[in-house]
Amino acid sequence: MSYKPDHYPSLSVYIMAQGAQKLVDFLRKAFDAREIRRYEHADGTIMHTEVRLDDSVVMISEAGGDYPAFPVWLHLYVPDVDASYQKALGAGAQSVQVPVQKEGDPDRRGGVLDPCGNTWWLSTQQNA
Repeated sequence: MSYKPDHYPSLSVYIMAQGAQKLVDFLRKAFDAREIRRYEHADGTIMHTEVRLDDSVVMISEAGGDYPAFPVWLHLYVPDVDASYQKALGAGAQSVQVPVQKEGDPDRRGGVLDPCGNTWWLSTQQNA
């Protein structure tokens, strides 16, 4: 038996979100995330869920009580940053960087704010 589940990275982000289901729905629409595990509270809210984005796992829980929501910044490499940026906007994100652009590194990058207040920096590495 392995020390971690098969096909999991050694490090995963864990997001406490107010309205966790909204975040899961957004990730499905914006980035084609696939839910791989889910546990619910008796009232149907998300106690813990995990979604796969390419080779990464994002863990999400409904905020409340001793576990408040707090915004995080995430960086996601995608095959086509322009298309992914537009798809995220179409899924309900707000732009935090217009336009998608290349700055001082090899990445072309754009930023969006998801419906739960997290910032997603989307990048595609380009040749110099």
